[in-house]
Amino acid sequence: MMVPRKNKISVLNKKARITRTHLSNVHHETLMLLDMDMDMMMGRFCLLPSRLVLLFLVFLATASAQHRSPGFLYTRTRGRCTPQYWSSRTESWPKMVPQMSTVSKVFGSRAFERYRYDLTLLEAAGRNDDGDNAFARLVKESTAALLNSYARKGYPYTAWDVKTLVIQALVSEESAAFQAQKFSEANQNCTP
Repeated sequence: MMVPRKNKISVLNKKARITRTHLSNVHHETLMLLDMDMDMMMGRFCLLPSRLVLLFLVFLATASAQHRSPGFLYTRTRGRCTPQYWSSRTESWPKMVPQMSTVSKVFGSRAFERYRYDLTLLEAAGRNDDGDNAFARLVKESTAALLNSYARKGYPYTAWDVKTLVIQALVSEESAAFQAQKFSEANQNCTP
């Protein structure tokens, strides 16, 4: 049986259209897969620099932590003669000045008038309210100066000098600020 030529051509055209459509779909799917692969590869390449940066930052943090003293973002100066050092109890206090001695017993009646009657030397050394208050700064620095006078050879003040200078400085805010500064300089420059 013979298929008319016109039908034969239409069947061939139909097959060609199906093949073209199929090839087009296959081509489109292949392109989509390639595009997805490229997206994944680009994602990996984009992650690579960020991973390298993260690895580098971890390395820097580890390296700098080995060279830095332990602490937080803000640390206080901890020289071996400062009030902060003595309040940290890193070193035992001289026997002549127990930690629980009160400021009024050590520095006399003038100190009793200016400070709380139960303020201990340990509390005085650890004070943080000495920013604008000259008397608070005086008691803080003089406590460290007294401890240094007993514990550090070559400290510029004797215990008697420290006690006398504190009593004299309690007269006015200006003299308290001046003497606190002098004690602070001596405490900062002290070497154990």
